[in-house]
Amino acid sequence: MADVEVDLLVIGSGPGGEGAAMAANKLGLSVALVERDPLVGGSCTHRATIPSKALRQLVSQYLELQNCPMVGGDLRLRRLTFPEMLEHAGGVIRNQAELRRGYYLRNDILLLCGTARFREPHLIEVIPESGATKTVSARDVVLAVGSRPYRPDDIDFAHPRIHDADSILGLADHPRSLIIYGAGVIGCEYASIFRAMGAKVNLVNSHDRLLSYLDHDIVDALGYHFRDEGIRLRHHETYTAVEAGDDGVVLHLRSGKAIKADYLFWAQGRTGNTAGLGLEVLGVEPNRRGGLETDADYRLPGAGHVRAVGDVVGSPSLASAAYDQGRYVAAHIATGHAEVRLGADVPTGIYTIPEISCLGRNERQLTDARIPYEVGHAFFRNLARAQITGVTVGMLKLLFHRESLEILGIHCFGHQASEIIHIGQAVMAQEPPANNLRYFVNTTFNYPTMAEAYRVAALNGLNRLF
Repeated sequence: MADVEVDLLVIGSGPGGEGAAMAANKLGLSVALVERDPLVGGSCTHRATIPSKALRQLVSQYLELQNCPMVGGDLRLRRLTFPEMLEHAGGVIRNQAELRRGYYLRNDILLLCGTARFREPHLIEVIPESGATKTVSARDVVLAVGSRPYRPDDIDFAHPRIHDADSILGLADHPRSLIIYGAGVIGCEYASIFRAMGAKVNLVNSHDRLLSYLDHDIVDALGYHFRDEGIRLRHHETYTAVEAGDDGVVLHLRSGKAIKADYLFWAQGRTGNTAGLGLEVLGVEPNRRGGLETDADYRLPGAGHVRAVGDVVGSPSLASAAYDQGRYVAAHIATGHAEVRLGADVPTGIYTIPEISCLGRNERQLTDARIPYEVGHAFFRNLARAQITGVTVGMLKLLFHRESLEILGIHCFGHQASEIIHIGQAVMAQEPPANNLRYFVNTTFNYPTMAEAYRVAALNGLNRLF
């Protein structure tokens, strides 16, 4: 007989697990949640989203003060160190973890600390670091186990000069120079952070362009800004070997080049946390990166009572999307159908300096689909609010249908891009004819605001029509 019997067991307390547990509880299911870390929140809170964004925000505020003509000169005498920034991020992490723990306690969700493993399809054992193993019998299970940085076997991550997105948060030094291998979202975000702190940064990209899935104008703007800030971009390069010593790290490239820096930051993708779950009991085998395949309702093939959400199922690999996926599967489990409607378009937020946010299709996709579209631009340097704040780098780009004026894509680069995007998202989510560029022309925006960029971009686009 199991120690605990519940309707739903959630494994993992990141955004996907939290969304599933809370929604299931509200729908009347008995819920238990397993988390292997001592504090809830998952990788999102402790090692990924929250730490990196807290670091980024602190360095952004520091840069804004440095650029202020009234006080910047004095601040240049005082430099932030990476350990100081990590201490600040630690406070945010603790606050977030305690806040989320309160959610579970108030909703009478049973928290179990330990590593989960399937013993039978409906019986899971929870193995704590110390103490007795408990067994949980659950009618349904949600896997929200998240992911961790991918580590190839030929790189010595035990060496103190080699780090990934998890171990960098334990760095006690302030790097003077850094090699970042991998120019995806994590690589680009940390390149911004370390360069803003004064480190010499080499960003090594195995592809021909940065973040090539983004709209070309956004990618070009990011690349230009990186180069302007002094980040050395090295495209179409792959490593052959890594030499780490007491005085630094040397990265050898297939092109014959070699780069030396104080530290190497490995940012080459992530791996799903499925090892040790006992999925063979379900007849389920993860892919080579530890990911899981699911159907449209996030059920594992051959094990319909088990669902997976979040990073472990792959794209879009966003905390925001994982939370909504968790709520979706909880509703589906409780009622047999999901009244929660997942949006067809999920906004992307990339927290470089300046940040990026995009929604919908880009110009290349619209061109390939032979959709007649037009473009409206608003450059931040022309907005009164941007001039007042002194943060004038950036633009808002609207893609819309030439005939119906339906908004097809929104692309933003610059200060507060991840906030600005949601104004357009609310309009774009409406069915035509409510989804219409003229909304931004016929609506009065506060002045001066960054939101005014929508009116400027809409007028710019309408002026292109004939």
